[in-house]
Amino acid sequence: MARGWLGPAAAVVAAVTAARIAALAFDRTDLFVDESQYWLWGQQLDLGYYSKPPLIAWVIRGVTELFGSDAPLVVRLPGAILHGITALILGAVAARLLDARAAVWTAVTYLTLPMAALGSLLISTDTVMAPFFAGAVLIYLRAVDTGRAGAAALAGVLAGLAVLAKYAGVYFLIGAGLAATFVPMARLSLRGWLILLAAFAATVLPNLMWNLANQLATLEHTMDNVGWVRGEGRAGLNPAGLAEFLLAQFAVAGPVVFAAMLWGYARPVAPGLKALALLSAPPLVIVCVQALLDKAYANWAVAAYFAGTVLAVAVLGARAPRLLPVSLAINGAISVLLPLCIVLAPWPAVNGEPLLARYLGRADLSRQIIAAAERQGLSTVAARDRDILAELLYTGRASGLAFAAPAPAGRPRNYYEQTYPLGGGPTPVLLVAGTAPRCAAEPPVARFATAAGAYSGRSIAAWRVTADCANAAP
Repeated sequence: MARGWLGPAAAVVAAVTAARIAALAFDRTDLFVDESQYWLWGQQLDLGYYSKPPLIAWVIRGVTELFGSDAPLVVRLPGAILHGITALILGAVAARLLDARAAVWTAVTYLTLPMAALGSLLISTDTVMAPFFAGAVLIYLRAVDTGRAGAAALAGVLAGLAVLAKYAGVYFLIGAGLAATFVPMARLSLRGWLILLAAFAATVLPNLMWNLANQLATLEHTMDNVGWVRGEGRAGLNPAGLAEFLLAQFAVAGPVVFAAMLWGYARPVAPGLKALALLSAPPLVIVCVQALLDKAYANWAVAAYFAGTVLAVAVLGARAPRLLPVSLAINGAISVLLPLCIVLAPWPAVNGEPLLARYLGRADLSRQIIAAAERQGLSTVAARDRDILAELLYTGRASGLAFAAPAPAGRPRNYYEQTYPLGGGPTPVLLVAGTAPRCAAEPPVARFATAAGAYSGRSIAAWRVTADCANAAP
């Protein structure tokens, strides 16, 4: 394993991470709906949640307890730190397979990937998964080299923790299995595999048991997202969706890195690079199939870019070393612009619409709704829109009000219907909606300003109705 790389890499990582945290201190955006929901999960620690495994909730709860604050800065703080740690882990992978120069380039390249730059300013399951997935790759390679049972067990635990962050962590097992099948130098002994799989199973078992005890809630949600599983996807193939997904990957990883990674898939030179290609490719290939059959979001293949970043740096270093600084310049510019955007929001704007509109105006709407409930002397606010509920539960955490989703007629369609269903009866509540419920006898008691930000162009108002009426509202 190459030496002498860690000091320079750590210095760059520390400087960039500190700058990103400083940007968060001046951030003018609101928590996104998913971020608010993850914070809310952390208030009720569990072994699983409606749509995701539990690790992100544990992380947010831990950091907010540590700092004694639920401010957006604190909720988002782990992002920059976790991506910095991931960069150094991937540097260690490059040091094991390549050399010290490649290790430094790998750490810096990963740190400036657009996905890492954005993930350092938000908190997401991809970000929490990143260091554990990267760590599983590193320790797996160590287990292959040393044959030690402890390394195999640690690789299994790290892979399990990656799955507890996001179920996409299971791609590690698929990639490691492919690498072991086709690359002799990437093979564990049978004993090593049994130890790794046993450690993995023990790590994810609590979440599996939670799912079994909760009607497989997370699995059901996952199938809802993958439309063709339920026969609800597009009729026929969707080549436009596949093309859109692949083009989006040039933005996720940067154009040079993504192109180099694809070249590494097609023309891996050394056995170590073949192993990296096989560790990296499964997420991208599987999500491409999903995009062709139905639809896929750009971040669904993020797991490809851990081993993939090392592979891309190796390809560029061997075949086009002059492109390494070009890639760094492109991705580095994005890494500078993103923090500037959150500090200067609502600038920049395109055609009068803030570029970060989806992160603006959420807290303001919640404050308007809370004020309307207080004017009406009501203690409960109901809304079907999960975006509105997520932000209400976060911004209104100290308001003394109760927030609820109208009770579902069948299976809960989101976490709020599952956990915060509105009770029935004649009790008056404030119903927030875009259209008047048919059972409302009076006009709305409030109309809310939504001129800018996430709710721009939407008509949102509040009605004083009974709980029964709110539950009957469409």
